[in-house]
Amino acid sequence: QVQLVESGGGLVQPGGSLRLSCAASGLTFNTYDMAWFRQAPGKEREFVATINWSGRSTVYADSVKGRFTISRDNAKNTVYRRMNSLKPEDTAVYYCKALRGTSVYWGQGTQVTVSS
Repeated sequence: QVQLVESGGGLVQPGGSLRLSCAASGLTFNTYDMAWFRQAPGKEREFVATINWSGRSTVYADSVKGRFTISRDNAKNTVYRRMNSLKPEDTAVYYCKALRGTSVYWGQGTQVTVSS
């Protein structure tokens, strides 16, 4: 059974930093592209960043470019996202996604709240 478990969310002040992790099990991690999405209250889920299976290619949403960094450790079956210079509008539930062809898996999400 495939599981994606996000961690590292919490409350942080504007301008602060957080690192989210997504640990995967039940799949061949180094064959899956991984991505982060987020969903703010009352809004649709939106793309944040993605990293390909090898870790050599990344893509970011314009709203987070230059502030967020996605990375992965295939030996640990984990994908990370470092978030710097956080803004109140970054407040959302952040979801991890694994994708390979038609196989798609989602984590349960972790809450990030940016507030003073």
